[in-house]
Amino acid sequence: MTLQFGEWPIWVGASLIFVARVFDVTMGTLRISFISKGEKTVAPLFAFFEMLIWLFAITQIVQNLTNVAYYLAFAGGFATGVFTGMLLEERLAIGSRVIRVITGKDAAALIEALRSAGFGVTNVGADGNSGPVNLLFSVVKRPDIPQYVGLVQEFNPHAFYSIEDIRFVSHGVFRAGTMPISSARIGRALRK
Repeated sequence: MTLQFGEWPIWVGASLIFVARVFDVTMGTLRISFISKGEKTVAPLFAFFEMLIWLFAITQIVQNLTNVAYYLAFAGGFATGVFTGMLLEERLAIGSRVIRVITGKDAAALIEALRSAGFGVTNVGADGNSGPVNLLFSVVKRPDIPQYVGLVQEFNPHAFYSIEDIRFVSHGVFRAGTMPISSARIGRALRK
């Protein structure tokens, strides 16, 4: 004799639905991130398992339409999965960002420090509201952003900077040792 899903205690069924939703929504959040970065091989794989797990969870809901605990588990798993997916995506640090720095003071020391650290920097003279400024552009891998911003704050704590996402980069100067996306990198992020 085997137990059917509906014969399990309510808390077991609700727990399974909750866990399933955490996994499928986490995969969905990562899938969207991979799509936005142009990762054509990883995104479909995540989509397949996301839908497979979702089908399991929604089947249990449809078979138990009067079970409020299952509804709460479904919604709670969704919310937890969004949060978990966001944390995991942040730890994976996929992709590159463009950093723009605007500084009113002489930027020569900052530029030298950034270049010495292995960052590519393009410097453009410009006119700001208060007079001449330097406008620095860099394309930086996400794991390197804290070091870059740390150097900016060390050399010019009052500099204005903005950071934006980039989908694709064709050429440039990048620091050595920045890891591309891989299954090993995903595994390391999960263990953190």
